[in-house]
Amino acid sequence: MSFLDVISCGFGAVVLFYTIISAQAGLARIDASRDLAAEASRLEQEVLEGYKHLAELRNALSSTDEERRRAEGMSRQVLEKLEVTREELSRFEFNTLARRESLERLKADLKSLEEEAQRLQAAAEEVKTGTQVRTVAGDGDRQYLTGLKVGGKRNLVLLDASASMLDETLVNIIRLRNMPADRKLRSQKWQQAIGTVDWISAQLPAESQFQVYAFNTKPWPLVEGSDGRWLQSKDSEAMANALRTLRRTAPYEGTSLENAFAVIGRLNPAPDNVILITDGLPTQGSSPPSLRTLVDASDRERLMQQAVRALGRSPPPINVVLLPMEGDPSAPTYFWRLAQATGGAFVSPSRDWP
Repeated sequence: MSFLDVISCGFGAVVLFYTIISAQAGLARIDASRDLAAEASRLEQEVLEGYKHLAELRNALSSTDEERRRAEGMSRQVLEKLEVTREELSRFEFNTLARRESLERLKADLKSLEEEAQRLQAAAEEVKTGTQVRTVAGDGDRQYLTGLKVGGKRNLVLLDASASMLDETLVNIIRLRNMPADRKLRSQKWQQAIGTVDWISAQLPAESQFQVYAFNTKPWPLVEGSDGRWLQSKDSEAMANALRTLRRTAPYEGTSLENAFAVIGRLNPAPDNVILITDGLPTQGSSPPSLRTLVDASDRERLMQQAVRALGRSPPPINVVLLPMEGDPSAPTYFWRLAQATGGAFVSPSRDWP
């Protein structure tokens, strides 16, 4: 019986111990379940908050899309208005340019008619002013005095018609060189060159002879069919044809002074007075170079010396009218020496001469 009591007590102790442990495990599970439930509740609350913010973001996105579409519509309207404004401005500028060009053409025609009338009147009265020092009225009360000698019996005018005669600066020369011919003809420097030839034509003695050649890399007479022969100064129609052709000639290509001077030998009898209108040293000799290279200052000086040597030992007086040109500082010295050596005159006129 004692053994059974001991066994029963031991068994009861084991049961009691198991009951205690089981109760503690149950409490731990309840605590863990409570924590998980709290965590789940918190996550559920965050999800609800996320849905709320998502709805707000969707509303904001919808509002932004609406504003963007409205801005795109306004942008298209502004671009359309801008395009219309540009077209109107282009039409206005075109009309203004066309009116300006028309006015310039009318002024040129009027000036040509006035000069033609003066020339015809001078020819009719047989006024001999070629050997005089000429005073020409400028703007207002300004007077200009020139020492050009145009009183010979046979006067040859050589006019540089190369691309450099379009303007004084290299940038504008390049810009004008790529423009249409009618724009080249209206350049201020070329108009001054034409005016110089016109002024000279009015100074020729009535009983003298003349010839006018333009040149760039090659020379050509302005009166068609007159190459190598002289024209009568009192023949007003011949001079009018020369000036008419000149006003339709646009400058282009380079400059060969050697080929221009070759005209002196082609005329028979030889000229006793030469008037050279140019703006700088030559860029080419009697023939173009085999390779196209940049012509620097030393090359141009060498070509100038070569052209002077081609004149021979007894050249006629060469009167030089040197128009302004950027980047050619040696030109005045060389042309002054040429005029002095041949007994001619050297003139570097102002921009509004003649």
